[in-house]
Amino acid sequence: MKQLTGRVPAEAVKTMTLTRLSPEILQRYRQLDDLTGAVSDAMDNLGLLGAVPASTLKPSLQAQRMVGQAVTVRNVERHETPLRSATSKVGKMGEHEAYNLAEPGDVVVIQGLLGISNMGGQSATLAHRAGCAGAVIDGSYRDPTVSRELGFPIWAQGVTPITGKWRLETVEINGKVRMANVQVDAGDLVVADEAGVVFVPFAHVEAVLQEAEHIDQGDSRQKADIATGVDIATLAKTKYK
Repeated sequence: MKQLTGRVPAEAVKTMTLTRLSPEILQRYRQLDDLTGAVSDAMDNLGLLGAVPASTLKPSLQAQRMVGQAVTVRNVERHETPLRSATSKVGKMGEHEAYNLAEPGDVVVIQGLLGISNMGGQSATLAHRAGCAGAVIDGSYRDPTVSRELGFPIWAQGVTPITGKWRLETVEINGKVRMANVQVDAGDLVVADEAGVVFVPFAHVEAVLQEAEHIDQGDSRQKADIATGVDIATLAKTKYK
């Protein structure tokens, strides 16, 4: 078992290990043609909420796709002023603990603050080195050049020059977070592309996958019919999904 880094109190770490999805399940999600679209539609059909558009969580890298389980971080604003915090030289951000506990392919999911950096360049470098697939931040991050050069994709509300080091405190690792009003738990599935992000609850991952594959296959058949010149009247009458 991994040893904690001590970046946050031990009681702030809600679980050290995640229940793991099979590599086959993850690969089948990756094979979906319209990744977030098909998964979002499947969630609708099953009465589940979890899709967040790219207008809210913007991708840092275009044409990137990401599938992985969530390792979660919850940040809150510190009570002290930035000057007082900087003078004390005591940082309270602890996202490094999530990287320490992550397995390769996991996605860092951070509930944070807008306008303040929840992940800087060195932090992104460590997440990348740990094998994390990328990050989703309900808030801001900084040093975008660093993550771009690493090919480390981030979906976030925006970019900022303002450090979180003296302004934020990490109060929970691998617990429940809220991302744009969607509740996400550690171990939930995260899928993302240039259209946005969809969070799939762990308990529903297989049901959502089966529905998404059905939808995706129907879309593929429809695209093929359009490409081969099937007339619009026939297309309108055909049930593809």
